Amino acid sequence: MGGQSSMGALVPVHVLRSDDNPETTSEPPPPPPEDVAGGEGGAAEVDKDLLCPICMQIIKDAFTTACGHSFCYACILTHLRNKDDCPCCARYLTSNLIFPNFLLNKLLDRASARQMARHASPIENFRRALQQGCEVSFKELDGLLSVLADKKRKMEQEEAETNIQILLQFLHCVRKQKLEELKEIQTDLQYISEDINSVEKHATNIHWGKGKCSLKLRMLRHDPSTEFDTCPESTVAGKKWHHASFNELQEYYLQKRRYWARQTYFHDNRDTNISNREGYNAGLEDFRCVLTTFTRHSRLRVVAELRHADIFHSANIVSSIEFDRDNELFATAGVSRRIKVFEFSSVMNEPADVHFPIVEMTTRSKLSCLSWSKYAKNLIASCDYEGIVTVWDTTTHQSLMEYEEHEKRTWSVDFSCTEPSMLVSGSDDCKVKIWNINQEASVLNIDMKANICSVKYNPGSSIYLAVGSADHNVHYYDLRSIKQPLNVFNGHRKTVSYVKFLSNYELASASTDNTLRLWDVKESLPVSNASHMPYVGSFGLLAYHPMH
Repeated sequence: MGGQSSMGALVPVHVLRSDDNPETTSEPPPPPPEDVAGGEGGAAEVDKDLLCPICMQIIKDAFTTACGHSFCYACILTHLRNKDDCPCCARYLTSNLIFPNFLLNKLLDRASARQMARHASPIENFRRALQQGCEVSFKELDGLLSVLADKKRKMEQEEAETNIQILLQFLHCVRKQKLEELKEIQTDLQYISEDINSVEKHATNIHWGKGKCSLKLRMLRHDPSTEFDTCPESTVAGKKWHHASFNELQEYYLQKRRYWARQTYFHDNRDTNISNREGYNAGLEDFRCVLTTFTRHSRLRVVAELRHADIFHSANIVSSIEFDRDNELFATAGVSRRIKVFEFSSVMNEPADVHFPIVEMTTRSKLSCLSWSKYAKNLIASCDYEGIVTVWDTTTHQSLMEYEEHEKRTWSVDFSCTEPSMLVSGSDDCKVKIWNINQEASVLNIDMKANICSVKYNPGSSIYLAVGSADHNVHYYDLRSIKQPLNVFNGHRKTVSYVKFLSNYELASASTDNTLRLWDVKESLPVSNASHMPYVGSFGLLAYHPMH
C-alpha cells in the first residue's frame, strides 16, 4: 500500500487486493479488526489508519480509487473538480475511476459503534441492548428494579442532606452577619450615648454660665404676656438641611466616631481620645464642625449683577469665572471667544445697565475654562473647544504659550497654588496633562478611561490632583505615582462636572445628577451630600451673599 508514493495511502492494507498492488504482498498481514480495536493502543492505531488523507478526519462514505487509495466521497470529488490526479500517488484520476468501498464502510461503522459503547454510560449501554432486542427475564427485571429503587432512595436522601446542609450554612451565615451588625449597632449606640451626655453637659455649663441672664429668662418664660420665637428662621432652615441629608450626615458621624475609636485601640495613645474644651470626643468635634458649616446658611441673596451689552444673545453665555490672586479682578470667558477682565469693586459698588471690561482678549475658539495664576497677577490660562491650552499676559493682551497636544475639547485648566509654573488640563480625549509654562511640551500625561470634565490641584501641594470624570467618580492622584489613583470617591450617579478644594483636605464635587458632595481626601470619607437644582436664568452674572 505504501510502496507507490512517499505519502502512502492511509487505508488498511487488507482492504486492497494483492493484484492491485503487488508490492504490498511482502508486508505482514494486518491483525483482525476485533484485535485492532480491542485495546486502547489498538484504538489509536485504527483511528490513525482510518483518516482521510485530504481532510485528516475519520473517513465518511469511503470511496476507493483505481490506484487503491481511499478517501471521503465529498473530499475526493472536491479534489477532482480542480485536479485530475490522485492526492496520494499523483496518478491520473477522474470521477469515473472511483468506487464505493463497502468493506471499509462496514469497518468504520463497527469502529464507531465500539467507540460509542466504550464511552457510553452503563445505563446507556443497557438501554441500547434492550432496544436491540436483548432478552431479560422477569426475575432479572424485578432484581434490577429493586436495585434502581434503592439507588433512587439513596440519591434522594443524599440530595435532602445536601439541601439541609446548604440551608443550615446559609442560616449560620445570616446569624453571624446579623450578630456583627448588632455588635456594630450596640457600639454605635454607645458612641451616641456618650456624645449625648457630652453635649448635654456642655449645654448645662452654658446655661449655668449665663448666670443672672438665664435666671431672668426663666422668669420671663413664666410670664404669659411674653412670647418667644422658639424656632427662629435659621433653626428651621438648619432642620430642613438636616432632614434632607440625614442619611449622609449620619454615615459621616459614625465613620468619624469609628475612626477615632480605632485610632485609640490600635495606637493605645491617650492623646487620640483627648476631649476639647467643650468636652467633646475628637470624632464628635470633627462632625460638629461639619454640621455647623453645613447648616450655617439657608439661602443666597443677590448683591450685584454683571450685565453685558446684549444679555439675551447666546454669544454672551459665560462658561467660566475666575478671580485673581488678590480678589480685585475677575475674568469671564465663554462662547463669545473673548476673555473679559472686570474690576470687582466697580461691579459691586457701581450699579450700571452695562459693565465694560478693563481688559479684553480675543481667542480663536469658544472657551470652556479659565485659571488665574496664584503668583503672577498678569498670567491667566484658558482652554477651548478645539483642545488648545493657552497662557495669556493680561498686561500686553497677548498669548505667551499655546499647547495643542489634546485631541478633543478641553474642559478644564488649573494653575498650581504652590508651583507658579505648573499647569494641569483635562479633555474629552480622556487625558490629563501636566504642563510647565516654561516648556513647549507636556511634562506628564495621565490616561483615563472616561472623559475628563474638571481638574484641580490641591492648594497645599502640587503633587496631589483631583479629577472629575464622566465615569461618575472623583479620582484623587499622587503625581509621583500615576499608575493608579490614590483614592476614587464614588457616590454620584452621573458625570462629575466640577471639583474644587475648600481646604487642603476638603474637596467639593458637583454632578449632573443635581447633587453636591463634600469629601475628606485625607481619610477618604464622604463628608456630606446636598441636593441642588440647576440654576436657569439670564446670561448675566449674579453675585450672591449667603443668608442665615
